[in-house]
Amino acid sequence: MKLIHLSDLHLGKRLNEFSLIEDQEYILTKVINAIDETRPDGVIIAGDVYDKSIPSAEAVELFDNFLVKLSQRNLKVFVISGNHDSAERIAFGGRLMDKSGIYMSPVYSGNISPITLNDKYGEINFYLLPFLKPTNVRKYHPDKAIDSYTDALKIAIDEMMIDKNSRNVLVTHQFVTGSIRSESEDISVGGTDNVDASVFNDFDYVALGHIHRSQKCTSNHIRYSGTPLKYSFSEANDQKTITVVNINEKGKVDLEFIPLYPKRDMVEIKGTFNELTLKSFWENTTLISDYLHVTLTDEDDVPDALTKLRVIYKNIMKFDYDNVRTRTNNAITGAEAVEEKQPFEHFSDFFLLQNGQDISDEQADFVKRIVEEIWEEE
Repeated sequence: MKLIHLSDLHLGKRLNEFSLIEDQEYILTKVINAIDETRPDGVIIAGDVYDKSIPSAEAVELFDNFLVKLSQRNLKVFVISGNHDSAERIAFGGRLMDKSGIYMSPVYSGNISPITLNDKYGEINFYLLPFLKPTNVRKYHPDKAIDSYTDALKIAIDEMMIDKNSRNVLVTHQFVTGSIRSESEDISVGGTDNVDASVFNDFDYVALGHIHRSQKCTSNHIRYSGTPLKYSFSEANDQKTITVVNINEKGKVDLEFIPLYPKRDMVEIKGTFNELTLKSFWENTTLISDYLHVTLTDEDDVPDALTKLRVIYKNIMKFDYDNVRTRTNNAITGAEAVEEKQPFEHFSDFFLLQNGQDISDEQADFVKRIVEEIWEEE
């Protein structure tokens, strides 16, 4: 069985006040073109369909059009909710859409029943597990010790009663320990949302969402497809792809990757004002339409530089200077380090400043637990 693995569409996303809906419509058209060329049997969308739990009307319309195009090609479609989605909104109408071969993950209720399809090798069971926090699983298993995301996922998967002799595919949306993040994902307190990859050992393929870079987790059969578009400048050098999964007989899974090219790329350029405004630098390039992070290296600020640069470069998303002054200021304030720290690290620094001593292990455990509870409630 051939499957297309997608995730993290983030439809309706705005980045630095730029709406990306036109770019998203363009890239979904490219996905449809690739589907027509590869002729898969099904499409997986592993969460974060939308960028907000209450999506815009244009985002809903875009996803509706995409689903209709998939349905017109008689494809099986598997969709789960991610941490950016409303599980209830993704689940809405799911039982009706099942009849069209479009399977939307229901709100987690303590038990996940498989969707079983057949090919020449026999049955394949698909399990749709939406984004879960420990509190979601504790609700249905109050008698079990669930102290971490790994505990929660393990119990949720154990309840599936998987037949290890069959071929099994899991679609889920979590952060697997060791995965390489970019700047565009939501980061939880101190990495407490980590899930150990060992909980997925009984599946022939795990289609993951949540992390925006395409990558494997411990082995090729546990994989993030990554986003179809770049959503931060930390991804500027990434090549976005469509993951094609060929599931053959038990234990044999082959992967292919189809490159995706956006309508407008995310690009970082750096130099003096004079260098970046030379016609020879930008003429006959896509820089005039790409989304840009511009860094000027002039030692003196250029008056009204951003406005002047936008005469040439229409889509500047981020603008800054890199010179002796900015490097000195950063060294003094530690601004970059502050941005990278987790909430608990900020608390620890504050505790040391106020008390003249490091926070104890007992106090640290208490603070981490409180902050995690607050994060779960949000």
